[in-house]
Amino acid sequence: MRTLNLRIVRGGPGRPATYQTYQVSVDEHLNILDAVQKVWATQDPTLLFRHACHHASCGLCGVRVNGRERLMCLTPIAEFPEGATVTLEPLRNFPWVGDLVVDVKPLMDRMAAIQAPYVRKDELTAGSEEGTRFEDCIECGLCMSACPVVGSDSAYLGPSPLAMIKRLLEEPRGRDIQSLCALAGDAHGAWRCHSVMECVEVCPSNVAPSQAIGLLRRYLILRGRRQLAGAERR
Repeated sequence: MRTLNLRIVRGGPGRPATYQTYQVSVDEHLNILDAVQKVWATQDPTLLFRHACHHASCGLCGVRVNGRERLMCLTPIAEFPEGATVTLEPLRNFPWVGDLVVDVKPLMDRMAAIQAPYVRKDELTAGSEEGTRFEDCIECGLCMSACPVVGSDSAYLGPSPLAMIKRLLEEPRGRDIQSLCALAGDAHGAWRCHSVMECVEVCPSNVAPSQAIGLLRRYLILRGRRQLAGAERR
């Protein structure tokens, strides 16, 4: 067992944000999500937080752990020494619902605008009606929280939506390429990225949004050149 002091933000819209500290002992082989669940179950059932899968598939348990965007289900207890204070705060750049919960609707709206999610038949289950494959992004919002541009420009599409556009342009499967390029090439699209790379550092699924945005910019440049060359030939 390992004892930690979880310093958790409490509050919500219309209520001042405060920090409340809970001392909790959990098996050192578990993760921060287990510690938060134990606090909820044994000390404070009013604590608001989200979780579902416990294995980094749903993206619901994203928070800031000691100032860094992480999934609680992937943050091991063993990372912190006995008696350490671990500060848990909600993600940035999203409307705050309360405690550790934010409203990720802005991200979902952006994904809907670019015709996501991206689903295709899974090659490993070819011939099965139920076999589908989802791309790596779990839409956890960590990159949107870490990105300084999202924090300064509410209209910026953001790392994960732009990375998804790049993926859709690789294999459109019926998507409207013209509208995707218009979104990506907008003033609040791919050119707004400052290449700070924070999105790459916090992504739990190795999507590498910043690199994807770089490739998306290259795609837009080459597409523009082809269109210009075609216009000149006419």
